[in-house]
Amino acid sequence: MSQDKLRRRIAWEAARLIYFREETEYHRARTKAARRICRGEAPLGDLPTNREIREQIEAVARAFEGERRGVEVGEMRLEALRIMQILKEYQPYLVGGTLTGHARRGSPIDIHIFSDSVEAVQDTLQKSHIPFEIVNRPGETAGSEKSCVCFHVTSRFVCRLTLYPAAMVGQLPINVTTGQPIQRANIGELERLIAREHPALVYRTCPQEEPALVDRFLAYESLLVPLEHIRDDRKGQPDIDLLTHSLQVFHLARSESPYDEEFLLAALLHDVGKAIDPKDHVAAALEALDGYITERTAWLIAHHMEGLQVLDGSIGQRARRRLESSEDYDLLVLLARCDRAGRQVGVAVPDLEDAIEYLRALDRDFG
Repeated sequence: MSQDKLRRRIAWEAARLIYFREETEYHRARTKAARRICRGEAPLGDLPTNREIREQIEAVARAFEGERRGVEVGEMRLEALRIMQILKEYQPYLVGGTLTGHARRGSPIDIHIFSDSVEAVQDTLQKSHIPFEIVNRPGETAGSEKSCVCFHVTSRFVCRLTLYPAAMVGQLPINVTTGQPIQRANIGELERLIAREHPALVYRTCPQEEPALVDRFLAYESLLVPLEHIRDDRKGQPDIDLLTHSLQVFHLARSESPYDEEFLLAALLHDVGKAIDPKDHVAAALEALDGYITERTAWLIAHHMEGLQVLDGSIGQRARRRLESSEDYDLLVLLARCDRAGRQVGVAVPDLEDAIEYLRALDRDFG
Protein backbone atom coordinates (compact mmCIF):
# COMPACT_ATOMS: atom_id res chain seq x y z
CA MET A 1 0.00 0.00 0.00
CA SER A 2 1.41 3.42 -0.95
CA GLN A 3 2.25 5.88 1.81
CA ASP A 4 -0.47 8.32 0.66
CA LYS A 5 -3.11 5.58 0.59
CA LEU A 6 -2.04 4.31 4.00
CA ARG A 7 -2.27 7.82 5.41
CA ARG A 8 -5.78 8.29 3.97
CA ARG A 9 -6.91 4.92 5.34
CA ILE A 10 -5.69 5.82 8.82
CA ALA A 11 -7.37 9.23 8.59
CA TRP A 12 -10.65 7.64 7.46
CA GLU A 13 -10.61 5.06 10.28
CA ALA A 14 -9.77 7.73 12.86
CA ALA A 15 -12.61 9.87 11.52
CA ARG A 16 -15.00 6.92 11.72
CA LEU A 17 -14.02 6.32 15.35
CA ILE A 18 -14.71 9.96 16.20
CA TYR A 19 -17.92 10.15 14.19
CA PHE A 20 -19.42 7.13 15.97
CA ARG A 21 -18.03 8.43 19.29
CA GLU A 22 -15.86 5.40 19.93
CA GLU A 23 -13.16 8.00 20.60
CA THR A 24 -13.42 11.70 21.40
CA GLU A 25 -9.77 12.77 21.15
CA TYR A 26 -7.91 13.05 17.86
CA HIS A 27 -4.68 11.61 19.26
CA ARG A 28 -6.34 8.48 20.65
CA ALA A 29 -8.40 7.99 17.48
CA ARG A 30 -5.30 8.37 15.29
CA THR A 31 -3.32 5.90 17.42
CA LYS A 32 -6.09 3.30 17.49
CA ALA A 33 -6.69 3.69 13.74
CA ALA A 34 -2.99 3.26 12.97
CA ARG A 35 -2.83 0.07 15.02
CA ARG A 36 -5.85 -1.36 13.22
CA ILE A 37 -4.68 -0.45 9.74
CA CYS A 38 -0.99 -1.30 10.21
CA ARG A 39 -1.45 -4.16 12.67
CA GLY A 40 0.98 -2.45 14.99
CA GLU A 41 2.73 0.88 15.28
CA ALA A 42 2.70 2.99 12.10
CA PRO A 43 5.71 5.07 11.04
CA LEU A 44 5.33 8.59 12.42
CA GLY A 45 5.42 10.08 8.92
CA ASP A 46 2.37 8.01 7.89
CA LEU A 47 0.10 9.40 10.60
CA PRO A 48 -2.46 11.97 9.43
CA THR A 49 -2.71 15.40 11.01
CA ASN A 50 -5.70 16.60 13.01
CA ARG A 51 -6.73 18.67 10.01
CA GLU A 52 -6.69 15.61 7.71
CA ILE A 53 -8.81 13.66 10.18
CA ARG A 54 -11.28 16.52 10.47
CA GLU A 55 -11.66 16.56 6.68
CA GLN A 56 -12.35 12.82 6.73
CA ILE A 57 -14.98 13.29 9.46
CA GLU A 58 -16.84 15.40 6.94
CA ALA A 59 -16.53 12.60 4.35
CA VAL A 60 -17.76 9.98 6.84
CA ALA A 61 -20.69 12.21 7.77
CA ARG A 62 -21.62 12.63 4.10
CA ALA A 63 -21.48 8.86 3.63
CA PHE A 64 -23.80 8.15 6.53
CA GLU A 65 -26.10 11.17 6.37
CA GLY A 66 -26.23 11.88 2.64
CA GLU A 67 -28.11 14.93 1.38
CA ARG A 68 -29.92 15.20 4.70
CA ARG A 69 -26.63 16.43 6.16
CA GLY A 70 -26.80 19.78 4.33
CA VAL A 71 -30.39 20.29 5.49
CA GLU A 72 -29.51 19.57 9.12
CA VAL A 73 -26.51 21.92 9.12
CA GLY A 74 -28.82 24.65 7.80
CA GLU A 75 -31.35 23.96 10.53
CA MET A 76 -28.61 24.02 13.18
CA ARG A 77 -27.46 27.40 11.88
CA LEU A 78 -31.02 28.71 12.02
CA GLU A 79 -31.36 27.55 15.61
CA ALA A 80 -28.00 29.13 16.47
CA LEU A 81 -29.20 32.40 14.96
CA ARG A 82 -32.41 32.28 17.01
CA ILE A 83 -30.50 31.81 20.27
CA MET A 84 -27.89 34.42 19.35
CA GLN A 85 -30.64 36.98 18.69
CA ILE A 86 -32.08 36.30 22.14
CA LEU A 87 -28.61 36.80 23.64
CA LYS A 88 -27.52 39.69 21.39
CA GLU A 89 -26.63 41.96 24.34
CA TYR A 90 -23.86 39.50 25.21
CA GLN A 91 -22.11 39.83 21.83
CA PRO A 92 -22.58 36.19 20.78
CA TYR A 93 -20.37 34.40 18.27
CA LEU A 94 -21.09 31.06 16.63
CA VAL A 95 -18.05 28.74 16.56
CA GLY A 96 -17.30 25.10 15.83
CA GLY A 97 -18.77 22.59 13.41
CA THR A 98 -22.13 24.32 13.00
CA LEU A 99 -20.30 27.33 11.57
CA THR A 100 -17.73 25.46 9.48
CA GLY A 101 -20.19 22.80 8.26
CA HIS A 102 -18.29 19.97 9.95
CA ALA A 103 -21.03 19.26 12.50
CA ARG A 104 -21.99 15.62 12.59
CA ARG A 105 -25.18 13.97 13.78
CA GLY A 106 -25.61 14.71 17.47
CA SER A 107 -23.01 17.50 17.54
CA PRO A 108 -23.82 20.48 19.75
CA ILE A 109 -24.15 24.07 18.60
CA ASP A 110 -21.31 26.06 20.19
CA ILE A 111 -21.80 29.76 20.92
CA HIS A 112 -19.45 32.07 22.80
CA ILE A 113 -21.01 34.93 24.80
CA PHE A 114 -19.37 37.73 26.79
CA SER A 115 -20.49 39.21 30.09
CA ASP A 116 -19.23 39.74 33.62
CA SER A 117 -22.54 38.63 35.08
CA VAL A 118 -23.60 34.98 35.11
CA GLU A 119 -26.86 36.03 36.74
CA ALA A 120 -27.72 38.38 33.87
CA VAL A 121 -27.36 35.58 31.32
CA GLN A 122 -29.43 33.27 33.52
CA ASP A 123 -32.14 35.91 33.76
CA THR A 124 -32.24 36.39 29.98
CA LEU A 125 -32.55 32.65 29.36
CA GLN A 126 -35.26 32.28 32.00
CA LYS A 127 -37.28 35.19 30.62
CA SER A 128 -37.09 33.59 27.16
CA HIS A 129 -38.29 30.25 28.61
CA ILE A 130 -35.14 28.48 27.44
CA PRO A 131 -34.25 25.45 29.64
CA PHE A 132 -30.59 25.25 30.67
CA GLU A 133 -28.11 23.91 33.20
CA ILE A 134 -24.76 25.37 34.20
CA VAL A 135 -21.47 23.47 34.23
CA ASN A 136 -17.92 24.76 34.70
CA ARG A 137 -15.06 23.71 32.47
CA PRO A 138 -11.46 24.87 31.84
CA GLY A 139 -11.04 28.06 29.84
CA GLU A 140 -10.40 27.69 26.13
CA THR A 141 -8.17 30.68 25.55
CA ALA A 142 -4.48 30.09 24.97
CA GLY A 143 -2.55 30.30 28.22
CA SER A 144 -5.64 30.82 30.37
CA GLU A 145 -5.83 28.96 33.66
CA LYS A 146 -9.24 30.35 34.54
CA SER A 147 -12.48 28.49 34.38
CA CYS A 148 -15.36 29.65 32.25
CA VAL A 149 -19.05 29.06 32.75
CA CYS A 150 -20.86 26.86 30.27
CA PHE A 151 -24.63 26.82 29.85
CA HIS A 152 -26.07 23.64 28.33
CA VAL A 153 -29.24 24.68 26.55
CA THR A 154 -31.77 22.15 25.35
CA SER A 155 -33.74 23.20 22.28
CA ARG A 156 -34.19 21.49 18.91
CA PHE A 157 -30.50 20.74 19.17
CA VAL A 158 -28.10 20.64 22.09
CA CYS A 159 -26.48 24.06 22.43
CA ARG A 160 -23.43 24.98 24.53
CA LEU A 161 -23.09 28.61 25.57
CA THR A 162 -19.61 29.39 26.88
CA LEU A 163 -19.50 32.60 28.91
CA TYR A 164 -16.31 34.67 28.91
CA PRO A 165 -15.54 37.97 30.66
CA ALA A 166 -16.71 40.97 28.64
CA ALA A 167 -13.12 42.22 28.20
CA MET A 168 -12.23 39.07 26.23
CA VAL A 169 -14.61 39.72 23.34
CA GLY A 170 -11.73 40.83 21.13
CA GLN A 171 -9.52 37.82 21.91
CA LEU A 172 -9.71 34.76 19.66
CA PRO A 173 -9.47 31.35 21.36
CA ILE A 174 -7.14 28.83 19.74
CA ASN A 175 -8.50 25.79 17.92
CA VAL A 176 -6.85 22.77 19.57
CA THR A 177 -7.21 20.78 16.33
CA THR A 178 -5.40 23.19 14.01
CA GLY A 179 -3.45 25.38 16.43
CA GLN A 180 -4.91 28.43 14.70
CA PRO A 181 -7.38 31.06 15.96
CA ILE A 182 -10.88 29.69 15.70
CA GLN A 183 -13.37 30.73 13.07
CA ARG A 184 -16.34 32.60 14.48
CA ALA A 185 -19.33 34.54 13.20
CA ASN A 186 -21.47 37.22 14.81
CA ILE A 187 -25.19 37.64 14.12
CA GLY A 188 -24.76 39.60 10.90
CA GLU A 189 -22.12 37.23 9.53
CA LEU A 190 -24.29 34.23 10.34
CA GLU A 191 -27.29 35.81 8.62
CA ARG A 192 -25.23 36.32 5.47
CA LEU A 193 -23.89 32.75 5.66
CA ILE A 194 -27.42 31.33 5.86
CA ALA A 195 -28.61 33.53 3.01
CA ARG A 196 -25.68 32.39 0.86
CA GLU A 197 -25.63 28.65 1.62
CA HIS A 198 -29.27 27.99 2.55
CA PRO A 199 -31.33 30.37 0.41
CA ALA A 200 -34.43 28.18 0.62
CA LEU A 201 -34.56 28.50 4.42
CA VAL A 202 -36.07 31.39 6.32
CA TYR A 203 -34.81 32.76 9.61
CA ARG A 204 -36.99 30.71 11.91
CA THR A 205 -37.15 27.19 13.21
CA CYS A 206 -37.91 25.07 10.19
CA PRO A 207 -40.31 22.10 10.28
CA GLN A 208 -38.59 18.76 10.02
CA GLU A 209 -38.26 17.70 6.42
CA GLU A 210 -38.44 14.17 5.13
CA PRO A 211 -34.99 12.60 5.20
CA ALA A 212 -33.32 12.51 1.82
CA LEU A 213 -31.96 9.31 0.38
CA VAL A 214 -28.42 8.64 1.55
CA ASP A 215 -25.66 6.94 -0.36
CA ARG A 216 -26.08 3.66 1.47
CA PHE A 217 -23.29 2.01 -0.50
CA LEU A 218 -20.71 4.33 1.02
CA ALA A 219 -22.14 3.40 4.40
CA TYR A 220 -21.68 -0.29 3.60
CA GLU A 221 -18.09 0.29 2.51
CA SER A 222 -17.28 2.25 5.65
CA LEU A 223 -18.55 -0.58 7.86
CA LEU A 224 -16.72 -3.27 5.88
CA VAL A 225 -13.25 -1.67 5.69
CA PRO A 226 -12.37 -2.27 9.39
CA LEU A 227 -12.97 -6.02 8.95
CA GLU A 228 -9.71 -6.23 7.00
CA HIS A 229 -7.80 -6.16 10.28
CA ILE A 230 -9.99 -8.52 12.32
CA ARG A 231 -9.53 -12.26 12.38
CA ASP A 232 -11.90 -14.96 13.58
CA ASP A 233 -10.30 -16.25 16.76
CA ARG A 234 -12.52 -19.31 17.08
CA LYS A 235 -10.70 -22.64 17.34
CA GLY A 236 -10.21 -24.49 14.09
CA GLN A 237 -11.02 -21.50 11.85
CA PRO A 238 -8.66 -20.66 8.96
CA ASP A 239 -6.47 -17.62 9.52
CA ILE A 240 -8.14 -15.12 7.19
CA ASP A 241 -9.38 -11.65 7.92
CA LEU A 242 -13.10 -11.00 8.13
CA LEU A 243 -13.19 -8.74 5.09
CA THR A 244 -11.80 -11.58 2.96
CA HIS A 245 -14.33 -13.92 4.55
CA SER A 246 -17.19 -11.50 3.82
CA LEU A 247 -16.12 -11.13 0.21
CA GLN A 248 -15.89 -14.93 -0.17
CA VAL A 249 -19.41 -15.32 1.23
CA PHE A 250 -20.63 -12.60 -1.15
CA HIS A 251 -18.94 -14.31 -4.10
CA LEU A 252 -20.53 -17.67 -3.25
CA ALA A 253 -23.92 -16.09 -2.70
CA ARG A 254 -23.70 -14.28 -6.04
CA SER A 255 -23.01 -17.55 -7.83
CA GLU A 256 -26.22 -18.96 -6.31
CA SER A 257 -28.54 -15.96 -6.62
CA PRO A 258 -26.92 -13.20 -8.70
CA TYR A 259 -29.90 -10.82 -8.86
CA ASP A 260 -31.25 -10.93 -5.29
CA GLU A 261 -29.76 -7.73 -3.90
CA GLU A 262 -31.25 -8.19 -0.43
CA PHE A 263 -29.71 -11.66 -0.11
CA LEU A 264 -26.36 -10.48 -1.46
CA LEU A 265 -26.29 -7.61 1.02
CA ALA A 266 -26.90 -10.03 3.89
CA ALA A 267 -24.01 -12.16 2.62
CA LEU A 268 -21.65 -9.21 2.40
CA LEU A 269 -22.67 -7.42 5.61
CA HIS A 270 -23.48 -10.24 8.04
CA ASP A 271 -20.28 -9.82 10.08
CA VAL A 272 -19.82 -6.00 10.10
CA GLY A 273 -20.83 -5.89 13.75
CA LYS A 274 -17.63 -7.71 14.74
CA ALA A 275 -15.70 -4.46 14.22
CA ILE A 276 -18.12 -2.67 16.55
CA ASP A 277 -19.02 -5.11 19.33
CA PRO A 278 -17.49 -8.61 19.02
CA LYS A 279 -19.53 -9.77 22.04
CA ASP A 280 -22.83 -9.22 20.21
CA HIS A 281 -21.94 -8.66 16.59
CA VAL A 282 -25.43 -9.39 15.27
CA ALA A 283 -27.12 -6.67 17.35
CA ALA A 284 -24.26 -4.26 16.58
CA ALA A 285 -24.60 -4.89 12.84
CA LEU A 286 -28.36 -4.38 12.86
CA GLU A 287 -28.00 -1.13 14.79
CA ALA A 288 -25.30 0.21 12.47
CA LEU A 289 -27.29 -0.79 9.37
CA ASP A 290 -30.63 0.52 10.62
CA GLY A 291 -32.17 2.58 7.83
CA TYR A 292 -29.75 1.26 5.21
CA ILE A 293 -31.17 -2.23 4.62
CA THR A 294 -34.61 -3.74 4.10
CA GLU A 295 -36.48 -5.84 6.65
CA ARG A 296 -35.69 -8.94 4.59
CA THR A 297 -31.94 -8.31 4.65
CA ALA A 298 -32.15 -7.50 8.36
CA TRP A 299 -33.96 -10.79 9.03
CA LEU A 300 -31.27 -12.79 7.24
CA ILE A 301 -28.49 -11.05 9.19
CA ALA A 302 -30.39 -11.36 12.46
CA HIS A 303 -30.71 -15.14 12.09
CA HIS A 304 -27.52 -16.08 10.24
CA MET A 305 -25.99 -17.64 13.37
CA GLU A 306 -29.08 -19.82 13.78
CA GLY A 307 -28.70 -20.79 10.15
CA LEU A 308 -25.31 -22.25 11.02
CA GLN A 309 -26.95 -24.18 13.86
CA VAL A 310 -29.44 -25.59 11.37
CA LEU A 311 -26.55 -26.93 9.29
CA ASP A 312 -24.84 -28.68 12.18
CA GLY A 313 -28.09 -29.88 13.77
CA SER A 314 -27.57 -28.08 17.08
CA ILE A 315 -30.67 -25.89 16.88
CA GLY A 316 -33.72 -26.74 18.99
CA GLN A 317 -36.94 -27.92 17.38
CA ARG A 318 -38.96 -24.90 18.49
CA ALA A 319 -36.37 -22.46 17.13
CA ARG A 320 -36.17 -24.39 13.89
CA ARG A 321 -39.96 -24.36 13.43
CA ARG A 322 -39.94 -20.62 14.04
CA LEU A 323 -37.37 -20.13 11.29
CA GLU A 324 -39.17 -22.51 8.93
CA SER A 325 -42.30 -20.38 9.20
CA SER A 326 -40.50 -17.66 7.22
CA GLU A 327 -40.69 -17.72 3.44
CA ASP A 328 -36.96 -16.93 3.44
CA TYR A 329 -35.97 -20.00 5.44
CA ASP A 330 -34.37 -21.77 2.46
CA LEU A 331 -32.45 -18.58 1.68
CA LEU A 332 -31.22 -18.43 5.28
CA VAL A 333 -29.89 -21.97 4.99
CA LEU A 334 -28.19 -21.03 1.72
CA LEU A 335 -26.60 -18.03 3.43
CA ALA A 336 -25.35 -20.34 6.19
CA ARG A 337 -23.81 -22.67 3.60
CA CYS A 338 -22.04 -19.75 1.94
CA ASP A 339 -20.94 -18.47 5.37
CA ARG A 340 -19.44 -21.83 6.25
CA ALA A 341 -17.77 -22.32 2.86
CA GLY A 342 -16.37 -18.79 2.70
CA ARG A 343 -13.38 -19.46 4.92
CA GLN A 344 -10.78 -20.64 2.43
CA VAL A 345 -7.18 -19.45 2.43
CA GLY A 346 -5.76 -18.25 -0.89
CA VAL A 347 -9.09 -18.19 -2.79
CA ALA A 348 -9.54 -15.32 -5.23
CA VAL A 349 -12.34 -12.93 -4.24
CA PRO A 350 -13.66 -9.72 -5.76
CA ASP A 351 -12.27 -6.44 -4.44
CA LEU A 352 -14.51 -4.58 -2.03
CA GLU A 353 -14.92 -1.83 -4.61
CA ASP A 354 -16.03 -4.38 -7.22
CA ALA A 355 -18.57 -5.92 -4.84
CA ILE A 356 -20.01 -2.50 -3.99
CA GLU A 357 -20.16 -1.54 -7.67
CA TYR A 358 -21.98 -4.79 -8.50
CA LEU A 359 -24.61 -3.97 -5.88
CA ARG A 360 -24.88 -0.40 -7.16
CA ALA A 361 -25.52 -1.79 -10.64
CA LEU A 362 -28.28 -4.06 -9.33
CA ASP A 363 -29.91 -1.12 -7.63
CA ARG A 364 -29.53 1.02 -10.72
CA ASP A 365 -30.91 -1.62 -13.10
CA PHE A 366 -33.61 -3.22 -10.97
CA GLY A 367 -34.31 -0.77 -8.12
